[in-house]
Amino acid sequence: MNEESQIDYDSVGVNESHVAVAPAQLSAALDDALDLQPISIRLQKDLLENLKALAKLNGLGYQPLIRQVLTRWVDCELKSMLREKASSARIEAPEADKSAEMELRKAA
Repeated sequence: MNEESQIDYDSVGVNESHVAVAPAQLSAALDDALDLQPISIRLQKDLLENLKALAKLNGLGYQPLIRQVLTRWVDCELKSMLREKASSARIEAPEADKSAEMELRKAA
């Protein structure tokens, strides 16, 4: 391959000449493959600007960053709830089956 036909990957996507809207069928197939559900959400302008800035610093788009933030928060909340449930189960029934307690710990 000669130098003229090589792709300069640093410049791809930098300007609008490389931008195109994906056809609806391709977009739907991508959503299905990644198990994504399009939603609409209203955010404060300053929050959105901060998310965009953080995303840029991390080399992401702001929507993937929002997905990461929400995923981390939900995971932490679920683990916290499981820990509380396991703790209350130990207090209420100290003679409870130890295997059930181990399963809750693994899930948390």
